[in-house]
Amino acid sequence: MDFSNAQRAEVLTQALPYIKRYTGKIVVVKYGGNAMINDSLKQQVMEDIVLLWLIGVKIVLVHGGGPEISELMKKVGKEAVFVNGLRVTDKETMDIAQMVLAGKVNKNLVNLLEMKGGQAVGLSGMDGRLIEAKMKNPDLGFVGEITNVNTKPVTDLLENGYIPVISTIGCDTEGNSYNINGDTAAAFIAGALNAERLIMMTDIDGILMDKDDPSTLIHELSIADTKKLYDEGIISGGMLPKVECCVNAIHKGVQNVVILDGRVPHSILMELLTDEGAGTLFKEK
Repeated sequence: MDFSNAQRAEVLTQALPYIKRYTGKIVVVKYGGNAMINDSLKQQVMEDIVLLWLIGVKIVLVHGGGPEISELMKKVGKEAVFVNGLRVTDKETMDIAQMVLAGKVNKNLVNLLEMKGGQAVGLSGMDGRLIEAKMKNPDLGFVGEITNVNTKPVTDLLENGYIPVISTIGCDTEGNSYNINGDTAAAFIAGALNAERLIMMTDIDGILMDKDDPSTLIHELSIADTKKLYDEGIISGGMLPKVECCVNAIHKGVQNVVILDGRVPHSILMELLTDEGAGTLFKEK
C-alpha cells in the first residue's frame, strides 16, 4: 500500500502521545516462536526494537531458542525429551543449550540489532549473576527455577545507551548452569526492573474467547478476569503457563503485560504506538 506524505505525517502525529509515554521507560520484549525462525519477521522485529530505542525507549530483549537447541541435539544424535512442555536437560543437553543460547542465538541477535543501527550488548543469565537459579525438579535435570534476579548488569547497559539482549541461562553458587523457561525469565526480569510493559511474542493472536475464531480476541484482561477464564476453561493447555507468567509479572511490579502475535509484521509498534494496540493486554484491575 502506498501512503501519501500527508498520511505518513498523520501516522506520526497519532504516535506522538505514545512516544511521550514510553520515552525513558523500560519495556521488556520476550522474543521467540515463529517471529524468531522466519527471517523476514526477524528483520522486522529488530527494526521495531531499534526504532523504539532511537525514540528513547529503554528496550530489554529476552530471547529463547528452543528449536535451535533441538536442531543441534539432532545433529549430535541426541533426542529431545519434554515433560509438561519442559525440556529434560542432562549435563550434555545443558552444554548444548548454553552454546546455542548464550553463543549463536544471542550473538546473532546482537549483530542484527547493530546492523539495523542500534547499539546492543549480549548477556546470559550467568553474566553478573543476572539470573540466580536452583534445580526445579531432579527428574528434569538442569532445568532451573529462578531464585533471584540481579538487575545491575542490565541497568548499567541501559544507562549507557545500550539494548541488553539476554539469553535465559541461570546459575547457582556451586557453578552449575540451568536452562530457564524464557517466559518465566522475562517475567522475573521485567518485574525486577519495574518495567512499564512486558511484551510476550507468541504464535497466536492473544487470548480468544473461542480458540478457533480470531475475531473473538479479548483486548484487555484484569487479573480477576483471568481467574474467571481459568475456571471457565477458556485459558487452558499451552496458554496456562504463559498467562501465569503474565500475572506473575504484574504481581512483581510490571505495569502492564501484553501477549501478541509475533507473526504479524511490526506487531510491537502496533501495540506500543497506536490506539488499537495488538494482542491481549493484562493489567492489575
